Amino acid sequence: MKSVVLLAAAAAVLGADAYSGGAAARSRVPRSAVNAVATETTFVTTKSSATFAEAKTIMPGGVSSPVRAFKSVGGDPVVFDRVKGAYAWDLDENKYIDYVGSWGPAIVGHANDEVLEELTKVLQKGTSFGAPSALENILAKMVIEAVPSVEMVRFTNSGTEACMGVLRLMRAYTGREKLIKFEGCYHGHADSFLVQAGSGVATLGLPDSPGVPAGATKMTLCAKYNDLASVEALFEANPGEICGVMLEPVVGNSGFIAPDQAFLEGLRALTLKHGALLCFDEVMTGFRIAYGCAQKHFGVTPDLTTMGKVIGGGLPVGAYGGRKDIMEMVAPAGPMYQAGTLSGNPLAMTAGIKTLQILSRPGTYEKLDLLTSKLINGILDAGREAGHEMCGGHISGMFGLFFCNGPVRNYQDATKSDTAKFARWHRAMLERGVYLAPSQYEAGFMSTAHSDEDIEKTIAIAREVFKMI
Repeated sequence: MKSVVLLAAAAAVLGADAYSGGAAARSRVPRSAVNAVATETTFVTTKSSATFAEAKTIMPGGVSSPVRAFKSVGGDPVVFDRVKGAYAWDLDENKYIDYVGSWGPAIVGHANDEVLEELTKVLQKGTSFGAPSALENILAKMVIEAVPSVEMVRFTNSGTEACMGVLRLMRAYTGREKLIKFEGCYHGHADSFLVQAGSGVATLGLPDSPGVPAGATKMTLCAKYNDLASVEALFEANPGEICGVMLEPVVGNSGFIAPDQAFLEGLRALTLKHGALLCFDEVMTGFRIAYGCAQKHFGVTPDLTTMGKVIGGGLPVGAYGGRKDIMEMVAPAGPMYQAGTLSGNPLAMTAGIKTLQILSRPGTYEKLDLLTSKLINGILDAGREAGHEMCGGHISGMFGLFFCNGPVRNYQDATKSDTAKFARWHRAMLERGVYLAPSQYEAGFMSTAHSDEDIEKTIAIAREVFKMI
C-alpha cells in the first residue's frame, strides 16, 4: 500500500539525512527546520501488508492481542521488525517515534543497552529454572522497599495472572465473594473482570465477551470511576458481602483518565469502614507514575497491589503483593492456591532489576514529566488552534487525549470523544512516522530515551495533520 504524504522535516535545509535516523543527524536539526514542511515522501507498507494478510489465515484476526489489529482506527497494522530507544522500524523500513512502548514496559527505551548487557550474562546460565532463584529475592526486595502497600510479593507471568490471583486472595482472606470494579477499568481477560471492561473490549464494540458464564460475573459489581457515591451505594446494597474494591488508580484502558484525590481517599475510607480490601491495579501505573507507583504519587495506600509491565523490563511478568498478613494466605504459606511454571524466571527478574535500578537514578521521573508535559500540551494546543475540540492530560510518563471538550472523568465521558476523527488522526500520524496506540481507549507512554527533538518533531507533524482532518 502506498499513500503520498507531506512530512514535517528539514530535508530542504539539511538534506535527507536529517530524517534518516542517525543520532548525529538528529542533533543537527534546528527547531526552525523541524517546524518546516518539506519534500514529498511515499509511505510504503508492502511487506507489512503481506505479512499481516498471511497472519490472518493462521491466527485469529492476525494478531496475538486484539487491539494490535487496528480495528478501531482502520487500515492494516504495520508489522514491526525491530525497536531501539524511542524508535520502531517496520518490515518496510519505515521508522516511527514510538509512544506505545510495548504498552508501557519500555520506560527506559526499547532494547536498553544496560538491560541487554545484564540479560546477555544471565542467558548463559539458562532461560528458566523452575526452581528458586536469588534474582527473585533481589527484585522482591526492590519492590517491597519502593511500594508503600507491599510487605510480601508473589511473581507471576502477566498482569492478567496477577489480577486473577489477587481476586482469589481477596475472597479467601475476607470470606466474601462480591467485588466492586469500575466501568472502563480493565484487569485482564479473566471471566470475573470482563464486565464493562474498557480497553480492547470497548475498542471492538463488545459490551462483554461471549463465553463468559453468567455465574462468573454475577459477583462483580460495577461502579462509576471518580464517583464515590456509586461505590457507597453498592456497599449499602450488599452489606457484609463485598470482599473489596479493585481499580486502576489512574485509568489507562478508557484512554488516560486521572482520579480525583478525594476519590482515592474516599475509597480507602469506605473499604476500611465496611471491612473490605482495597486493591490498586498498578500493572500499567506501577513504577511509571512514580518510583513507588501511583499509590506513592497520591499518598493513598491500598491493602493489595498488582503490577506488571515495567517491573519486567520488557519481558513477560506480573506480580501481586500487599500486607504480610494477607499475603501469607497464598500457598505454600497458606491455603489459597496459585502457581506458574515460568513465574520468577531469571530473564524477567534480571530485566526488572536493571530497569528499576535505572529508574531510581536522580532526575529520571522529572525528565519523564517534562517530556510528557511538552508533548501533550503541544499536541492539545496545536489541535485547538486548528479548531478541534480537545482535552487531555498526563501524569509523569503516561498521557492521553480525547477529541471532545471534556472534562473526561470516567468511561462514559470518554465515549463522547469523536472516535472517527481519532481514527483519521491516528492514521495520518502513522503515515508521517509517529506510532500511537491504535485506539481512543488507550493511554500513551513516554520513555527516558525520547528527546526534545522527538517531541518537537511530533508536535510539528501533529500540527500539519490537525489542519487536514
